[in-house]
Amino acid sequence: MGQNYTPTARTRVVREAERAVYDRDAVCRILDEGFVCHVGFVIDGQPFVIPTGYGRAGDRLYIHGSAASRMLRNLQRSVPVCVTVTLVDGLVLARSIFNHSMNYRSVVVLGTARAVEDPAEKLEALRRLSEHILPGRWAESRPPNEQELKATVILSLPITEVSAKVRQGPPLDDAEDYAFPTWAGVIPLQTVAGEPIRDQRSDPAIPVPAYARGYSRKRGAE
Repeated sequence: MGQNYTPTARTRVVREAERAVYDRDAVCRILDEGFVCHVGFVIDGQPFVIPTGYGRAGDRLYIHGSAASRMLRNLQRSVPVCVTVTLVDGLVLARSIFNHSMNYRSVVVLGTARAVEDPAEKLEALRRLSEHILPGRWAESRPPNEQELKATVILSLPITEVSAKVRQGPPLDDAEDYAFPTWAGVIPLQTVAGEPIRDQRSDPAIPVPAYARGYSRKRGAE
């Protein structure tokens, strides 16, 4: 889509500002590649940070969990949240310990989440969550029944107050350290799917679906 988010006083990257990214497509690519977000919020003066699954629909994040979850019970009261997603792409080995780093891509989204009450939107949000993790699986699985829907809370968070931060490339050492006799460089890291393992109670006549055989987290922004 090629548009930029406008940084606010809360989302403008101050430290290492050259790593800031406000491009919508870049933000969405990071969100779409991630598996888990961390949801930060404060209840009665106590901060909490909870990891959970998520899905994206345009400029909206969907977060889900059990209706019995303390996080979701409290966030239904329209508590401000901070949602973060981080991807680590490599370990950066410099010549000095101080200059060691990581290559990474991260997103921070601020806002107030609302509970999804409309049954049709709730079902669509669950589909988005499923397709975010494993595209193609929703159509081949039993859909949630009424009891399961009641036991699940879906929160919707607009992706409007947001920024990303990206570090790429080789180590950056101080000039005098480039002569120090040690190996320097980058150890790339990536999520690689192994061979699917069939459930022992699964019919052996059912083939492994293509989305499981060729699973990958790389995808483009919508």
